[in-house]
Amino acid sequence: MSFARFAARRLGEMAATLLAASFVVFGAMYLAPGDPASFLLAGRSASPEALASVRAQYHLDEPFLVRYGRWLGDVLQGDFGRSITYRTDVSRLLADRLPTTLLLVTMALLVVVAVGLFLGRLAAVRGGATDTAVLVTTTFAVGTPSFVAAVLLQGLFAVKLGWFPTSGAGEGFTDKLWHLALPATALALYLIGMLARVTRSAMAEALDSDHVTVARSRGVPERQVIRRHVFRNSLGTVLTTGGLIVSTLLVCTVLVETAFSVGGIGQLLELSTSTKDFPTVQAISLIVVALFMAVNLVVDLLLPLVDPRVTLGTRGAAV
Repeated sequence: MSFARFAARRLGEMAATLLAASFVVFGAMYLAPGDPASFLLAGRSASPEALASVRAQYHLDEPFLVRYGRWLGDVLQGDFGRSITYRTDVSRLLADRLPTTLLLVTMALLVVVAVGLFLGRLAAVRGGATDTAVLVTTTFAVGTPSFVAAVLLQGLFAVKLGWFPTSGAGEGFTDKLWHLALPATALALYLIGMLARVTRSAMAEALDSDHVTVARSRGVPERQVIRRHVFRNSLGTVLTTGGLIVSTLLVCTVLVETAFSVGGIGQLLELSTSTKDFPTVQAISLIVVALFMAVNLVVDLLLPLVDPRVTLGTRGAAV
């Protein structure tokens, strides 16, 4: 299978999966107990005429499939409806808050990749006491949930030492980086341990392989052996784990943003869920699902390129 056909097939699968996910996201609103119109009225008592007016305004008096088709058509045009809580277009809310979340996830991902790969490579190459120290450190990191790390970092570095702001996302790029430094670290801590362990195991396995033994016997310098034969052959496993890491970052950002009052879509999702703001919850859920699938698509497309052992078009690229 050519790369173009493989990419086209994966794009088609992604589109079909996203369509199914949109149906689930829209239908989940009607699985909640109670009448949606009552939620829209925020629990206030209303006359039958008022309830009928609300149902007509939000098309609740139409058949389910008609409502879904109308909603999906609007979504494809970038219209996610109007927020019940904020009384404004959901698209505007997302445009204001999504960049903050994407910057936070990007910062956390850079920290995870830089520190996780360094620790994993260090443990595999050095071994001995260094390997033990890395294992102990990563065990602590993996055992610390993001919300616990957020509370600890906030209490020490923001409240006690005063080195970083306690909340908010800042104004301007440099100020945002300063405000998001602690949230990004809290978000990255658990995943640093996971990536370091995966990298260590993959490189340790590669170090014991026959081609590494042959390269060393031919007098290839150790640095080249590590770079060309060990680390490169570990990239497939590391890349696959990277896809899982990005997906986890998108999910865990809800907890970290809430703890630091960052004001991204994670905190918006938490607030919208508690206030039954269905249009906003639906929009954010669909966007997170789309980002999750986009990450998996990128991993599937890159994996055959970085790991020649993966056959193009097989499900091995998606493991």
